[in-house]
Order: sequence, then structure tokens, then C-alpha cells
Amino acid sequence: MDKAVIYQHEGGVAVLYPTPEALASWTIEQIAEKDVPHGRPFKIVDVTDIPVDRTFRNAWEVDASALTDGVGAESNEFPKPPEPATPVEPEPAQADEVQS
Repeated sequence: MDKAVIYQHEGGVAVLYPTPEALASWTIEQIAEKDVPHGRPFKIVDVTDIPVDRTFRNAWEVDASALTDGVGAESNEFPKPPEPATPVEPEPAQADEVQS
């Protein structure tokens, strides 16, 4: 996993790491919209941009104007995939009438 989602949360920064299983079915944008709290802006970042030292993790900050990749959705459910189109059966070929 090379991307994570960050957003402001209770005076600090929350970091969301999508699982490979979730990324196999949904985009990171869909995961962020679902899992970031409703109405909160978020940013998708490289995991290398997140500090490795977690000693002062509760002191991490992010400028709200940098959270420009989306906003948490109202629902915490993934959108339903579109229904597959119903295949149209071709009409059977009409046999030419043989005249004698």
C-alpha cells in the first residue's frame, strides 16, 4: 500500500490506511468517501509523507486548505455497483420459404 488518506480529527490528524482487500474492489477515493466522517475534507497522500516516528502522533497537524481530494460522504456504505446490462437475445433467423 503506497497511499493513505488524511483528515482533521479532534484537534489532530487521522490517517486511514486502506487494506489491499478493499483496494481490490474499490478505489481509494471510494474508500475515503465511505470512511472519512461526513462532511470532513480529506487528502490522499503517499505513505512516505506520513511521519514514521509516532511519539508525538497526537501533535500532528495539517492545514485545512490542503485537504482538497474529497469530502466524507453521508453514508458509510460503499455505493452499489451498477446493475449489469441485460443481454439482448438476437432474434432467430427466419428460414427462407422454399417455393416449388
